[in-house]
Order: sequence, then C-alpha cells, then structure tokens
Amino acid sequence: MIMLDIVRMIRKHLLFNLVYALLFIVVLITGYQHYTLLNYGVSPCVTLVLLVFFCLTTRLSGRFHKRLFTGIVFALTGSTFVLLRNYDPSYFTYGLLAFLVCHLFYIGAFYLDFRSAQELDKKGAKIAIFSSAIIFTTFYFYLRPHLGPLRLPVLVCIFIVALLAMMAAFRNQRVNPASFKLILTGVLFFIIADGILAHCYFISPFQFSDLLISAIYMIAQYFIVIGGVERKLIRPLSAD
Repeated sequence: MIMLDIVRMIRKHLLFNLVYALLFIVVLITGYQHYTLLNYGVSPCVTLVLLVFFCLTTRLSGRFHKRLFTGIVFALTGSTFVLLRNYDPSYFTYGLLAFLVCHLFYIGAFYLDFRSAQELDKKGAKIAIFSSAIIFTTFYFYLRPHLGPLRLPVLVCIFIVALLAMMAAFRNQRVNPASFKLILTGVLFFIIADGILAHCYFISPFQFSDLLISAIYMIAQYFIVIGGVERKLIRPLSAD
C-alpha cells in the first residue's frame, strides 16, 4: 500500500522529511497571512531542498536521475516566475513554459523505464491510454469556451500532461513497486495542481486557490522526488 511506502520513506529519510515538512508549513502560513516578502523567500527553498536531497541521494548516477533532476530545475524556474507574476504579468507565461519543459524532462525520464521492457503490462497500458483520453479530452472541452485564441496552445499543453500521466503509468512492472506508486501519486497530484491552475486562470479564481495550488504542487514534487530516489529498474539498461 502507498501509505506503508510513505511511512517507510519518512523513517528512512527522517531529517529531509522534517525539513521539508517545516518548509511546507511555513510556505502555507506565509501565504495565508499574506507575508509576501517572506513567502517569496521561502517558497523557492522547497524545490531547492528537493534538488539538494535528490543530488546527494542519487548522485545523478544515470540518465533517469539526470533527466528528473533537470525537470526539477525547470520546476523551480517555473514556480519562481509564477510567484513573481504580480510584478510583471508576462512572468506567468514564462512560468507556464518552464513547467511545460519540466513535464517534458519527466516524460523523458519515465520513458527510459518504459523502454527497458516495452512488452510488459499491455493491459495496464491500454487502461492508462483509454482513461487519459477520456479525462483530458473532457477537461479540454470544459476549458474550450473560455480559451479564445489560446485553444491550440492549451490543447498542446493538455496533450503533454496526458503523456506525462501515461508514461508514469507505463512504469508499472518495469521498476520496483514503491517507486512506481510514489511517482504515479506525485504525477496525479501534479495534474490536479495543473487543472486547478487552468480553471483559475481561464475561468475564475476562488478564495485561497493560490494556497491550494501551492500545497498540492509541493506534495506532487515530494512524491516524484522520493519515487525517483527509491527507483530500482527491474531490467537494468546500460547507463540508465
């Protein structure tokens, strides 16, 4: 069960988890209390802690870890731009582009695991493709009346997010179960954050939406990083 994996990860990396939990709480408190400058200073530290932890534990030993690390760097860039959007509205667009590149690097990392044994779990792959087609098509048509000239760019973004979900699902039976479940959980949280952000940007924001997106995003990155740290390829590729 995923909860058992989480408990094991907390015990195994106790110091990191304590620091991350503290930063998580501080980010939410400073956001809720509108301590803007403090929030601007603390928020990037969340991703920086993930980067340092990921480097120290994996030593970026293979292509998977290098791609995941690069994705986290772009996630840090994206979250920083989005954070500064009140100073310049164009920063929000730059932030979204950085997150898009982050998704592409995550997809590239997950593809390495899928490629290690493409013949496995064909039934699971079909379920992932079918589910993603229904969910993401429905979400696009939900947003479509509000997109105006951005329909095509948003369609491309939704396709990339759908590909991210499918590639995370395709890792099943190709890596150890703990890594598969942790990363898939992280990706699902990432998709929820993306969905809320799209709703708030294109349709209408709601009270504490920024705080909710921030919390879900931090949870998503935590699971993806922990899943990447714990990843063990069942059929190793050279320099994976």
